[in-house]
Amino acid sequence: MRKAFGIAGGAQEHAKNVLVEIELDSGEVGYGEAAPFPAFNGETQALALAACDAASEVLVGRDATSWRAVAEIIWDEATAFDHEVASAACALETALLDALTRAMGTSLRVFFGGAEDTLVTDVTITTGTVAEAAIEARAFDVFSTLKIKIGGTDVDHDVARVLAVAKARPDARLLLDANGGLTAEDAIRIASELRRHGAVPELFEQPVSPRTCGGVLEAYAALAEIREATGVAVALDEMITRPEDVLRARDEDAVDAVNVKLMKSGIARALDIVAVARACGMRTMIGGMVEARLAMGTSACLAAGLGGFAIVDLDTPLFLADDPFEGGYVMDGERLDLRPVLRGHGCLPRATST
Repeated sequence: MRKAFGIAGGAQEHAKNVLVEIELDSGEVGYGEAAPFPAFNGETQALALAACDAASEVLVGRDATSWRAVAEIIWDEATAFDHEVASAACALETALLDALTRAMGTSLRVFFGGAEDTLVTDVTITTGTVAEAAIEARAFDVFSTLKIKIGGTDVDHDVARVLAVAKARPDARLLLDANGGLTAEDAIRIASELRRHGAVPELFEQPVSPRTCGGVLEAYAALAEIREATGVAVALDEMITRPEDVLRARDEDAVDAVNVKLMKSGIARALDIVAVARACGMRTMIGGMVEARLAMGTSACLAAGLGGFAIVDLDTPLFLADDPFEGGYVMDGERLDLRPVLRGHGCLPRATST
C-alpha cells in the first residue's frame, strides 16, 4: 500500500490478494481476484487460496452458460477449515463470467444491463491523525465526495478528524464509515457534535455491529436509535451479505441504504441484494475491500450495468503502490470510464498481457 488502509478493526499495509484463472473448452480465459481483508471479516490470503483450491476441483466440466447454477456450486465448495470464504467465491465467479463474456464478445457492463457507461466515485480518508485527515482531504481535491473512516479510537479524535476534513474541503459531500466499531452512544455523540459545528454527514455507514452491541437484535435497536436521534441516513455493510439480510433490515426499520460488495457476497448474490434492496425502497451503494483494478473494475461493470447506484465507493486501487493489471476501465479524476472495456471486465495480468 502507498499508505496503510486503516479502518476501525485495524490497518492493512499489504494487499495479499489471489489471482484466479479459468479456461473454457473454447480456449477463452477469464480472470478473477480475491481480496481478503482480515480487519473486515477475518479472511486471509491463505484461507482464500485453500477455498479456491477446494472449489476448483468440482468446476471442471460444468456448463459456463449456466453461471448462476455454477455460482451456487462455488459457494457450496468455497470453504476452508469449515469457514465460508466469500472472497474466494467472488474470484471464481468473476473469472467464470469474465471468460464467458469474452467468449460472447461482450463486456460485463453490457452483460449486466448497460444502463450507464461512466461512474463517479468517492475517495476514502482512512484512519489516522487529524493532520493527516486534513492533508488527504486537500490532496483529493478532484473528488466531490469524501468517505471518512472512524471508530477504533476515542470519540473526540474522530470528531476532530471529521471537522478537519470539513474545514479543508467545505465543498465536499461527507460520508462516515465506522465499520461497526462504535457503540450507539458514541455514534450519536459524534453525529451530534458534527451537527453542532455544521458538518452534518450525508450518510453514516455501519456505525455499530452485533459485536459492539451484544447481539444482532441489539445492533438493529441501536441503529434505529442512531437514525432517530441524529437524523442522519444509516447504511449497512458488514451486516448485509445475503439478500435475506436486506429483508431483516427492512423489518427492523433501521436502515436507509445498503453497501453492496462483491467480495463479501459474490456476483449472483450481489445482484439479488440489489434487487431486494431496491424493492424495499433502500438506496444502494457499491463498494469493495482493498482491491486492485480487476476486482474493482468488475464491481464498476456491475454498478454501471445496473445503473442507479446512489453512492459509488470504488477507490482502493488508488492506494496500491503498484498496478498488477492493464486494460479495464480508465480513471479520470473521480470519474470511472467503462467505455474502453469491450470484453469481460477488460483487465489482464501484466505478465500475460502480451
